[in-house]
Parts: sequence; structure tokens; C-alpha cells
Amino acid sequence: MTHNALRFPETDPTPIFEHFRGNQGSDLLTAAVAHFDLFGSLAQQPCSLDELADRLGLAPRPANVLVTALRAMKLLELREGRLELTPLAREHLVPGSDFDCGDYLGLAAQTPSVLQMVSLLKSNRPIGADASDGDGAAFIYRDGIASAMEAADTARHFTLALSGRAKNVAPALAEVADLTGARQLLDIGGGTGIYSYALLQKHPALQAILLDRPEVLRVAEEVGQRYGVLDRCKFVGGDMFADPLPADVDAILLSNILHDWDLPECQNLIGRCAAALAPGGRLMIHDVFLNDALDGPLPIALYSASLFSLTEGRAYSGGEYRGWMEAAGLKCSETIATTGVHCGLLIATKPA
Repeated sequence: MTHNALRFPETDPTPIFEHFRGNQGSDLLTAAVAHFDLFGSLAQQPCSLDELADRLGLAPRPANVLVTALRAMKLLELREGRLELTPLAREHLVPGSDFDCGDYLGLAAQTPSVLQMVSLLKSNRPIGADASDGDGAAFIYRDGIASAMEAADTARHFTLALSGRAKNVAPALAEVADLTGARQLLDIGGGTGIYSYALLQKHPALQAILLDRPEVLRVAEEVGQRYGVLDRCKFVGGDMFADPLPADVDAILLSNILHDWDLPECQNLIGRCAAALAPGGRLMIHDVFLNDALDGPLPIALYSASLFSLTEGRAYSGGEYRGWMEAAGLKCSETIATTGVHCGLLIATKPA
């Protein structure tokens, strides 16, 4: 059987992903104008993010997603802890102002995508979180929420769909991830396994453990057949939040995992990873990163809205990740940018 090497694409697919997520910006902006009167409210009285969330009746996560996007659009700014309108927003988005265009944006207020976004913002629950809605939430698994990842057909569909992004960025991860001296990698929520397969091809002495839901791992093993590294892979079905993690591993990879979860789950999982690492071991977070000011970049802010809609998470900043890892006793490096689709890598080391 001929085995394939994971390789870089000849062209950068990043613009395709940016165009795909552009609708999130339209929906959030229309919701802010036509359903929450956010700009009128802040024109009357600037306030903190927490105070604005209370005014709008939003939980912290949706308020963060909405405000981050509007700040990335240069419509809001943070001054001395208070959210204020930028000159652009004050001139064009305050109801009754001479150049107000809010009614024009409001023409889209009753479109299905905007109404769905408003519902998601108010409920703080992802699409499919209610079992009565169909197959369940697409990309997360937890007790109390029906999960598409538990059924063979839907797990296969969503896992293979996610590989459309993974196969474009996995070679870039393998190029920059320092696994010098590592012998065993634990890939938590490994999906198709493509990230592990790229790292195994790059490091011939490395072995990998892929941990995910059983239906997902069936797809991972099938996909892995083409890359010639399955003899160095072990597949472990389980719940990353509840089941024991393999102990004393040299490296742990969380690739596009933490952005699916809210703050308590992220902190919990990072703590579990820190405990599972051998002394000197590395925790690698491969993800997109908001800037530490939480006001951009705009493509990441819009991706955060997509994550918010489909999961219990959002995009986080490097500073947020570093804070959680340092609280777990790990020593962090700076974020390394990788090639394509706005990804980056943050590595933290467990003291020897």
C-alpha cells in the first residue's frame, strides 16, 4: 500500500475560511443594532463589559463574543475599563443621529440567521444542545447534551468535515512543534488523527496515543491507513474530562479543543493535562488566538462567534491560555504563529 506524506498546500486557503465566516459579522452587527440597541445604550452611558451584559440580559460568554467582534470592527473601544462608541459608531449607529444607518441594517433583522444568532446569544447554548432538536450538538460531548459524536453516521460526517481544515494546517504544526527527545505524545480529542500523523511523520522515534470518542476513533484509524504511521499509534476511547489520562507522557497536544469549552472546563482540562505530563513534559495548545486586548483580529473574532454558535466555547487569547497553564504549574513560552488559517502554537513545560 502506498503511504502519503502530509504536505503543505501550494496555495493558502485562509481567504476561503475568512469568506466562509463573514456572515457571523453581519449577524452580530445586525443583532446589536436591531435587537439589543447596543449602540443607543452606550451612547447614553458607557459602561464595563459586565454592566453591558447585565443591560442586554446576556451571560458572560455571549457578551464577550459580541463585544469582541464589535471592538474588532472598530465600533467599540475600551477606555479606563468602560466600553465607549468609536467616532464611526457614534456618527452612523446611534438612533436618531444625522447619519444613522441603523434602520438600513435593520432590514435584515428578521432573517433566519440573525434571529438564530439572537436566540443563541440570549440562551448561551449551542445549536443542537436540546435533544429534541435532532442529532444533538455537533462538536461537543458532555453528560446532559445529546452529541452527534456518539452516533456512527453523524460522528463520521463531522469528523471528516473537520479534516478539511486539519489537513491544511497539520504540516505547519509539525514544522514548528519542538518534540526533541519526546517519545510518547498524547493527542486529546484527536479527531481524524491528522495532527498526530503529521507529527509522527516528522519524528520517526515518536509514538502517539489518540484519545477521543469511540465512534470518532473508528474514523481516525481508517484515515490513518494512508499515512503509514499506524504501527506507532494507540487509540483510546474515553471522556477527556472524566476518564484517567495516560500518565507520564512526554507531550500532550490540544489541537482546536479548548475553544469548544467555557472557562471552567478549559481550566479543568489544562489541570488534568499538567498532572498527566512527565516532569519536563510539554503541553502544546494549537489553536487560533485573539490578541490579549480582546479586540481582534477580526477574522478570529468572527471565528469566535462561529465557535460560540456550535460549542460551549469561544476563541481565547494567548494571555488567557498562559494564565490557565501557569496556574496549573506550567512554564509558558511565547505563541508561535503557524502557516495558514490563523493558527498558532503555545507550548508550556512542566518543571523537571
